[in-house]
Amino acid sequence: MDVAVVVHPDTPVSNLSLPDVRKIFLGDRQYWNTNVPVVLLIRAPVARERNVVLKIIYQMSEPQFKQYWIAKIFRAEAATAPKLVYSNNMANELLTAIPGAIAFIDNRDVRPGAKVLRVNGHLPGEPGYPLR
Repeated sequence: MDVAVVVHPDTPVSNLSLPDVRKIFLGDRQYWNTNVPVVLLIRAPVARERNVVLKIIYQMSEPQFKQYWIAKIFRAEAATAPKLVYSNNMANELLTAIPGAIAFIDNRDVRPGAKVLRVNGHLPGEPGYPLR
């Protein structure tokens, strides 16, 4: 099962390298452009999508992930931790409602009209797609 990287439809990007995806989800890139902040949406613990993201993107365990965001906020390198979403439906709703939002969603749950990003030039389901 592939995990799709999905963004708000107006987000000015369609392809990211895996290192760029990592920068965004680590909070190191905070704006898409001058007017649009990146809004991270992350599945709550125990969701399969979160496990894939922790392993491939963050390369951290659950406790390391929590500590990372506590430290980042403490150092004022980020205003807030990623917003927790409790279902792919909730992620889909927030993606369309919040400009700049980005989330990981089970590829089978992506809604029609959602903007799915290519990662390393590949869409979910294609050979070479890195988020499985």
